[in-house]
This record gives sequence, C-alpha cells and structure tokens, in this order.
Amino acid sequence: MVEHPVTGWMDRVSLAISRVAMFVVAFIVVIICYEVVMRYLFAKPTLWVNEMSLWLGGTVYLLAGIYVMQQRGHIRIFIIYDMMPRSLQRACDVLSTVFLCVFSATVIYGGFGEAWTKLMRWETFGTAWDPPIPAVMKPLILITVLLLAVQAVSNLIHDWHKDKEVHEPVEEVIYPVEEPAGRQN
Repeated sequence: MVEHPVTGWMDRVSLAISRVAMFVVAFIVVIICYEVVMRYLFAKPTLWVNEMSLWLGGTVYLLAGIYVMQQRGHIRIFIIYDMMPRSLQRACDVLSTVFLCVFSATVIYGGFGEAWTKLMRWETFGTAWDPPIPAVMKPLILITVLLLAVQAVSNLIHDWHKDKEVHEPVEEVIYPVEEPAGRQN
C-alpha cells in the first residue's frame, strides 16, 4: 500500500498513532493465542484476555478513523465528484469539513459531561477482572473525534491548491491481473 505523503504536523500525529495501533493489533492476536493455549491445553482460562481484547480492539477501531482521514480514504462518490469543476469540488470539500467539524463539536459537547464523570469516578466494566474500560473509552471517543476534525481541516488546507484529480475505476483495483503461469503470447 502506498501511503498519502505527510503534509503537516497533524499528519505526523496521525501516522504515529496509527503505527502504535498496528502493534496493538499484534498484541491482541498474541493474548488471544495465549488464552486459547491456557484454556484448551492447560484447562486454565484467564479472566482478563476477553475484556483486554475488547478494550484494545475498541481503541484500535477508534484510532483507525484518524488514519483513514489522513489517507483521504473516507467515502467519497468519485463518479459525481470527478464531474465537478475544481471550484465546486473545493466547495464540497469545505462543506464536508464544516459538517464534520459541527458533528465533532456536538459529540464533544454532548458527551463531555458523561466522559468526565466516568473518568473522575474511574468507572469500571463490572466483571470479575473489572478493567476501567468506560473510564478510558468515553474520553478517548471525544479525543478521537477532536483529532478527526483537526485532521480534516489539515487535509482541506493542504489539498486546497491541488490540481483536479480524476479517478479511474481501474485505479481502484487492488490486485493486478496476471497472466497464468506457463502461458506465452
């Protein structure tokens, strides 16, 4: 995969977060393998692996959105977008960024009280292991939404003077078609 080039400080932050998240996914695989071995080979299941994998998986899921925004990999209907002149594309970019920022502001405004309460109470999950998943995840949602909005604004600023791009459906093919082995032309 070819990554979008770094265009500013927020891109560096997004890429650093995504690199950490990559290793978190590997850690989730390791602890789940550990659980399988402990449960089925030694008949000693753990209390913590399931909840830890949920906690870390939720964190990776949240942080992945920042990376997708940095990579400009969000959903866009190119068939319509590409038909527009560059000035109208810019207007759509501004409008979508404004909508995203308004959405982010309302999520932060609406969720701050609950997130703050869960963090200050250090609310736990209520299970045998009882990790502080709510105390960590609720504030992380707000932080992620804020970073997502900052990344969107950064993208808008850095992409403003780009020339018009046209996306061909062929470019969207992930795997190139290869000739079968042994076939000669």
